[in-house]
Amino acid sequence: MNDSRVVRPDPGLEHLTPEGCYILESWNDPGDPELSIARARVAPGATTRLHRLRGVQERYLIVTGRGRVWAGDHPPAPVNPGDVVVIPPGVAQRIANTGDCDLMFYALCTPRFTPDCYEDIDPS
Repeated sequence: MNDSRVVRPDPGLEHLTPEGCYILESWNDPGDPELSIARARVAPGATTRLHRLRGVQERYLIVTGRGRVWAGDHPPAPVNPGDVVVIPPGVAQRIANTGDCDLMFYALCTPRFTPDCYEDIDPS
């Protein structure tokens, strides 16, 4: 990648995932395998399925709303706008919206997210 550009994701491409959150890919290009960026939206009262990403480190940058995150062996932790959650590769994770408006965050993955790295481990 040697060209500068501005990328504007199409809000119409936001979709509900089997994980239980809405995703809008902001940046996920095979030509840039080191990073992907997606905006995630979790509805009030919703909790995503327990999952892990094989070989991918993920960071959540919380933008709006309030939530609670579970990551690995750590006790559940509250999250608010401006917080960053760092999730190493292969670590079990999920997030719940504990507020009354959408919980929105950016998921930054290195290397980039591909569907084959996602593993649902929810016992239900």
